[in-house]
Amino acid sequence: MGRIETIMAPPPLPHRLVIAISSRILFDLDEGHQVFEREGVEAYARYQIEHENEILKPGVAFSVVCKLLAFNHEVDEHHRLVEIILLSRNTADTGLRIFNSIAHYGLTITRAVFAGGRNPYQYVNAFGADLFLSTHPEDIQSALRSGLAAARILLSSPSSHSEDELRIAFDGDVVVFSDEADRIYRKSGLEAFQRNEIKAAKTPLAGGPFKDFLMSLHVLQKQGKPIRIALVTSRSAPAHERVIRTLRSWGIRIDEAFFLGGLNKTEFLKAFGADLYFDDEEKQCESTREHMATGFVPGVRDKG
Repeated sequence: MGRIETIMAPPPLPHRLVIAISSRILFDLDEGHQVFEREGVEAYARYQIEHENEILKPGVAFSVVCKLLAFNHEVDEHHRLVEIILLSRNTADTGLRIFNSIAHYGLTITRAVFAGGRNPYQYVNAFGADLFLSTHPEDIQSALRSGLAAARILLSSPSSHSEDELRIAFDGDVVVFSDEADRIYRKSGLEAFQRNEIKAAKTPLAGGPFKDFLMSLHVLQKQGKPIRIALVTSRSAPAHERVIRTLRSWGIRIDEAFFLGGLNKTEFLKAFGADLYFDDEEKQCESTREHMATGFVPGVRDKG
């Protein structure tokens, strides 16, 4: 008999976290946007071409992107753990300034779509993105309706945290968890919500739009990447038990959990040192936007 050779399959490539972002949250494009608002698209295009060799200043999520891309340090292109995709309503011609700025800052962003003034959302799924961040409400609504984790980043001055550790905080219901409990609260009030959560304490909540993104972050954590995750929720005891059991059933470990019973979350998020925070309450997002990159996740109450 001839010799039987065993061919070992190559080890699978690590899961890659793919995040699609708009150019306005990576760089400060306010000056050019004001030209667009005052004078229209042609004047905006002339402005960007005339200034294409001037480097753009960092935008609200610039430091978050830098920390994410740092997870790829000392790995080749095929083994990157994180990829940032740029989606822009600019044309490729006016987008040259954006790529010049990417090169200036040494960002390893190589894939982009310049949609020429149109909604670039339809390309998010083509890239297999796990998260979509934009400043355009209609783009975010489209992404959420398709089941993708998405948030509208509220523009503000970029925050700066010197630590290498990436700190991300999430609200609970409507963001990490489904809106099932939130609907009861809004329809019947706090007492009905509390009764339901006590009754269903051992029944895991369904996942919300950010469940899969949270799980991807947890995978990166387990690979030793410097990520710290917090759950910051308006729930309080006795509604805490269902949350803890739900996360346990998903196999997710949260580094810090805050059950604030309706208190404003801003001071707690500042103390946590959040780089990025996601919440479905627009009023709360307005409170945190000047202290950290903040993503508004419009929930069921905003769907007409």
